[in-house]
Amino acid sequence: MSTDAGSAPDTYDLVVVGGGPAGVPAAIQAARLGRRVLLIEKNGGLGGTTTTAGVSLPGLFHAWGRQVIAGIGWDIVERAVRVGGGELPDFTDFERPHYLLQIRVNPYVYGALLMEAVAAAGVVLRLHTMLAAVHWDGTHWQLQVCGKEGLSPVRATRLVDCSGDANAIGLAGLPRTRNQERQPGTLVYRLSGYEPAGLDYEGLDLAYEEAVAAGDLVPSDFGSHDRPLRGFLAKFGDTAMHLPGVEGATSAGRTAAETAGRNSLLRVLRFLRRQPGLTDVTVAYCATEVGIRESMMITARRQVTAEDYLAGRRFDDAVCHSFYPIDIHRPDGNGIHKIHLERGIVPAIPRTAMVPRDNPYAIVAGRSISGDQAANSAFRVQATAMATGQAAGALAALSAEHETPIDEVDLADLRRVLREHGAIVP
Repeated sequence: MSTDAGSAPDTYDLVVVGGGPAGVPAAIQAARLGRRVLLIEKNGGLGGTTTTAGVSLPGLFHAWGRQVIAGIGWDIVERAVRVGGGELPDFTDFERPHYLLQIRVNPYVYGALLMEAVAAAGVVLRLHTMLAAVHWDGTHWQLQVCGKEGLSPVRATRLVDCSGDANAIGLAGLPRTRNQERQPGTLVYRLSGYEPAGLDYEGLDLAYEEAVAAGDLVPSDFGSHDRPLRGFLAKFGDTAMHLPGVEGATSAGRTAAETAGRNSLLRVLRFLRRQPGLTDVTVAYCATEVGIRESMMITARRQVTAEDYLAGRRFDDAVCHSFYPIDIHRPDGNGIHKIHLERGIVPAIPRTAMVPRDNPYAIVAGRSISGDQAANSAFRVQATAMATGQAAGALAALSAEHETPIDEVDLADLRRVLREHGAIVP
């Protein structure tokens, strides 16, 4: 890439923004279709939520005992389990809680395999890189990317936003939406140095209430407001804590979230070390960054609603399945509102919720797809992000090849391509 903002831009068929669960399959799929692809990622590795945010439990790929999401993302997850020495769950036993059907991967092995897969596909990768400016000139996307060496111009015919916050769409001046009250973020960390069995939970509950009253703790430090110590200590913290009021789409908001997450960790650690049986508690692991559940969504021609999702609406332009319960982490941090899908229902994601209403030469995958809060709380998860990412990469690649808007790509052609590359199409 050029390092002179005044020089001729590097030119690509696609620029994919974000190397998380959606961005990696998008970039690989487009490259496999012969497109020249640039993948930019703000962090020092790929994987996003799975690696950097510490939620190394991709799912759900199966519904009611059968696989409904496969393809590029699934292949790398399955490889990570094998290389990491793990085992896949028994997906036929679908009566178990849904989180037991998610797939635990070693995040270090998984991240390395993502790098290997991106290189093998011929994707041009730039880590430690963010977008600085985006402009559609009528035929190309003119971008400025910011690396350690400064600003560089880049030109592309199609733009795939997998940032999780629709950052590229926002920089392009295209409309986005957000809910007034958003789901909280979580700093994933794991404690060690104690045994949950035998602790005096009655005494801990009393100490907790006193600490909250004194301002030494806030209830969301433990993820709920009603006797939270048992569940929190039983799973050694993990994904229990909540950070209400997180703004995930701006650097200032993310800085505030990262600061609040570490402050919460210190409050919990100092409180627990004062309690009997917990004086040796320590932090065994802490994610590199706070995980964001909800921020910005694009304004598209269609919004996926809770009614659509729970009914398994059959969209005529569906590009992939999604499968997860409605999973709204309450905005005040006090627990989770969950609605499970009825037996046999498998929702889908339509193309019209992925393409910005005002520019059909860009597409979004992952949690920034247009949806109401309830539907978004379900389709934001990693397996669905992988499926929408692969579909977005294929759509953008076919659009560039045939010089047609993304919303006019022939759906039969799209579905053929996706199936050829292992995806399951509604």
